[in-house]
This record gives sequence, C-alpha cells and structure tokens, in this order.
Amino acid sequence: MIQLRKIDKYFADRRIFSAIDWHIRPTDRIGLCGENGAGKSTLLKLLAGLVESDGGTLQIAKGTTFGYLPQDGLEHRGRSLFVETQSALADLQQMESELRQLEKNIAEVDDVSALERYAELQQLFEQRGGYQMESEVGRVLHGLGFSGADFDKPCETFSGGWQMRIALAKLLLQKPNLLLLDEPTNHLDLPARDWLEDYLLNYPYAIVLVSHDRFFLDKVVTRIVEIWNGNLTGYPGNYSRYICSRDEKIAALKQAKQQQDEEISRIEGFISRFRYQANKASQVQSRVKQLEKIVRISLPPQRKKIAFTFPSPPKGGRIAVSLKNASQHYGTFEVLQQVDLLVEQGERVALVGPNGAGKSTLMRLLAGVEQPVAGERVAGHNLLQAYFAQNQADELNSAHDVYTEIMSESPVAMVPRLRNILGAFLFSGDDIEKSVNVLSGGERNRLALAKLLLRPANLLLLDEPTNHLDLQSKQILLDSLKKYQGTIVFVSHDRYFVDALATRVLEVGAGKVESYPGNYADFLCKKQALGDSTHSVNRVEQHLDPLSEGGSVNDKESRIQAHATRKNQQRREQKQQRDLSRIESQIEFTEQQLENIEQRMASPDIYQDQEQWRQINADHVKLKENLDDLYLQWEGLQS
Repeated sequence: MIQLRKIDKYFADRRIFSAIDWHIRPTDRIGLCGENGAGKSTLLKLLAGLVESDGGTLQIAKGTTFGYLPQDGLEHRGRSLFVETQSALADLQQMESELRQLEKNIAEVDDVSALERYAELQQLFEQRGGYQMESEVGRVLHGLGFSGADFDKPCETFSGGWQMRIALAKLLLQKPNLLLLDEPTNHLDLPARDWLEDYLLNYPYAIVLVSHDRFFLDKVVTRIVEIWNGNLTGYPGNYSRYICSRDEKIAALKQAKQQQDEEISRIEGFISRFRYQANKASQVQSRVKQLEKIVRISLPPQRKKIAFTFPSPPKGGRIAVSLKNASQHYGTFEVLQQVDLLVEQGERVALVGPNGAGKSTLMRLLAGVEQPVAGERVAGHNLLQAYFAQNQADELNSAHDVYTEIMSESPVAMVPRLRNILGAFLFSGDDIEKSVNVLSGGERNRLALAKLLLRPANLLLLDEPTNHLDLQSKQILLDSLKKYQGTIVFVSHDRYFVDALATRVLEVGAGKVESYPGNYADFLCKKQALGDSTHSVNRVEQHLDPLSEGGSVNDKESRIQAHATRKNQQRREQKQQRDLSRIESQIEFTEQQLENIEQRMASPDIYQDQEQWRQINADHVKLKENLDDLYLQWEGLQS
C-alpha cells in the first residue's frame, strides 16, 4: 500500500532518518516505539504528507486515503458536537441531499432518468451505511465518552482533551485506508480506551500509531517498528513480544560485537607489529584493506537502569484515612452521595470510572483539601500524606531551575540521588539547568511529581501520575511504588499501571463508590460475572409462572393464560435462535470471504494491475458493508 525507499530527513544538522526502507501493507496494525525525540511523530507526519523528506521516494497506492490525529492543537468551533462529527460523512450527507432532491423532482415530473439515478444512488447509499449514519455517529460519540446531553452543545464549549476526542471520532467515521494516530489514548478514560481498543481491533484497514500505553499496544498492534539512530527495525507481535525479541537481539548483537572487536584488535595488532617490516608489507596492506571493509556493529543505546527508593514512611495506625457518610455537591450537581470508605495501611487503591464520575473529587476529599458538604473525613493516627493533584505543577517556583527546584525540599539523604531521579522523569544533561518558567506543561507535571515523591509520607494520593511519562519512566515509577511501604490511593488511565499496582479497585460513578478486591483484571472479571448473573436472573424472572408468585391455583383461566404466555415466549425464543444461527452462519461465510480477499490484497503483485486492484478493493468494501449489516442484525436479535 505504501513503500518508503531510501528516505532521509534532517532537522537543521540533526539526522532523523537515514535512507530508511519500509513497507506498510493494507491491513497492518503497527506501533512505533523509540526514545523521546527519535522521530516517531515526524514519521507519522511524513506519512500524512504534512512534512516532506529530504531524500528518497514515498510510493503510495492509488486510492489510498489518510487520516492523521496529532497529539494536540486541534479545535472545533461554530457547530454543535453532533453536526461537527457528522460532517466527517460529508459524502453520505451529499448523497442524502441528492436523494431528497430526486424524490422531489420525481414527485413533480415523471422522469425515467431521474428514477434510474435515484435507484442507483439509493443502492449505493444503503451499501455505504447511509441509513445507519446517525446511529453510527451516536455510537462512536458514546464510545468515546460523550453523553447524549452533549450532542447539541457547541464544540467550543469542550476543553482541549474533548476537542481531541471530537477529532478522533471524525477520523474513525471517515474510515481512511491508513489511520495515523499520535498518542490517541492521551485524553481518554478507561472505558473510552476499552471501546477504542475493540473498535481498532475490528478496523478493516491499516493503522500506524504511537502510544505510551503498554496495555493498549499489547492489545491493538500486531507489529512493532522501533526507531533508533535514524533507522527502522521491525518486530512481529505486540509490545510485550517486542521487549523480549529486542532483548534477545541485543544479547546476540553484544556477542557478535565482542567477537568483531576481538577480530579488529587482532588485525590492528598485526598491522602495528609488522607495519615497518618490508617482507610483511603485502600482508600488512591486505590486513588494512580487510579492516576497511569491516562493517562495524553498533548497539542500540541502553538507557541507564534507574531506580529510586522512597524515604521510609513514618509509622501510622491501622486505618490510614476514612470517609463517613460523605457527600459532595457543587450547586445542584451531586457528585458523591453518602460515601462510606475506609483505606487501611499498606493498601494500594485504584480509583476507576469515566471522566466526570467524581474520581478527582473523591481524591480531594481523601486529601482533606476539600471538605464534604455532609459527613466527615477522619485521618488515621500519625497520618503524613503527600497529595499530587492534576494541577500540581502550579505549585512550582518559576524563579528556580529544574535542579534547584527539586533540591529545595529534598531530604538530605536523597540529594545524592537527585540526578538519577530527574533522569527517570526524562530530565537529563542540560535539561536540569532549564528554568522552570520555560518548561512545557508536560515537563512541569513530571518535575512536580518527582519533587513530591521525595517527601517522607505514609499516604500517597496520586491523581494521574502517569500523564506525560514515557513507557520506561512509567515502569521506573511503577517499580518504585511497588517497593513503597506506605499506603497509596491513585487515579490512572494506564491499565497496565493499574493492573500491576492495585490491590483494590474503587469504581466511582452515579454518586456511589463500589469496592472490588484485587487488581484491574480482577475488577473486570467481577463486573463480567455480575453482568452475567443479572442477565440470568432477568431471564429466569421472564419465565416464572405467574401462579407460582401467589396466584390462585384454582383459577383455571389464569393457568390457561399463563400456559399460553409461556408457549408464545418459547416460540419467540426458538425463532430467535433459528434467526441467530442463520445470521451467524452468514457472518462466518462472509468473514471467510473477507479473509480470502485480504490475503490477496496483502500480495504486492496485486498493485501492479490497477484494474484488478480496483475490483478487489470494491469487493472488499462491499463485503465489509455486508458484514457490518449482518452484525447489526445479530446485535438486534441479541438485544
């Protein structure tokens, strides 16, 4: 689908890419990995046509469409949320408008050509999902966390994070052949990330993305491309498989480099020893040429293994902090209602729930920075807390540089390790001399977190500590928090982080707080089990004989009516099962056809014959539309 040949890219005198070759196939799902500044975002922009290469060629198959989501900077104004999002389907809207005009013309004048055009356009409109257009827009918006009440709101009323969700919704509705996503999960809560994962798993075309969410990469991508030293290296599988493969490759490279270094040393020793002996001149020259031909093995940079240990927390009581019958309202908006919560010493508690559910409000109540309108907060014995809020960066002193700021409140015992800690939070080299007032928003947040974690405390309250951290920095923070001997209450939208750290999950929503022991995976299993149980109870209740609930046994008419009701229910269910079996067979057959076509599309030879490619692509689109329609029918029967 896309072929990069000998692509070069420079920024000033810095080489970003050096004669890279790369091929993207029609159904690839690729994750880009590499150090900060390696060129991940630049590569996405180059593919999207937003930047040009400084050498080489970029070959694109005819008919390829692109959709690019940047990390930030997008804003939508002047239309309501629903209208703005639906504008992504402008071609379908144009078809619909033409259909309405043709209907009007046909009603006024009996025009055969108009009738033919109407029939042709209506079929195309139906095939492309035009009649499900509004429901599809609603489905995508709901999946990304918007409520029905948001649909009529002007776009300019939404904050930056929600603006990016609008842009993502429009891209997903457009279904480009190549979807380019730069940190798509940055502004998504856990439910929205779960939905996006499932959506991308079923996406019919190619995806190239950058993400610092390890769980997201593991679930979505099937190939990792690592960017290092201006080159691209591909690894089959997801991120976890890439880590294993990369370690194996580096180990092999180290061994090969050691052997090569020994060989080079042996050759150089021969040259040095016999350089001035005439009878060895030809042999020396031979060794010199041999040395010049050796391609030196270079190893990827191994980031220094950084780890830090929290200051020993002061001893506290069995109960760290608790809320008793606590409620919090903002005007008429009730966020939390009569919450009873007890956090015990040594627990690692994760707060989960959609954006706006009240997680940060609950965190502020636990921290004591906000008092409940009813109920009370009770601090445990000898409580010493450290609270990281989402706006914690505002507390930094802009007159300091990075190193001075972190040292200003550091315990004496931690001073020798400050540079290592700053390195863990992506401040290295000259970065530590930067003035705080010139740091970006992400850099300020990282510095505020590093500074907070140096303070001795037996209760850490962390609201989104993983924002703006790369994968390795998250791992360093995770490893350190696992060794921390105090109590942790935290909010994070990184499921790998939550799953690895939490010992209890609190689900916040609808004004309530529900507690689930275990990590995030245990929480999901419990929720699934509760959902299945509720479904089973509902089905049992549907089949209960009304007479068994206290009806009169002697009432013949009631028994006959109940019997007829049960029989009708049974017939409906039998018909539903037959219809489900039929639809499922059709889905299986269509999916097999789709797989066969995609195997043919994966062959590079198919792009040599443009007519054949157009026909196969059209067949692929038609099968996808048929499959979507079958799934809609299946979902309707299930519900």
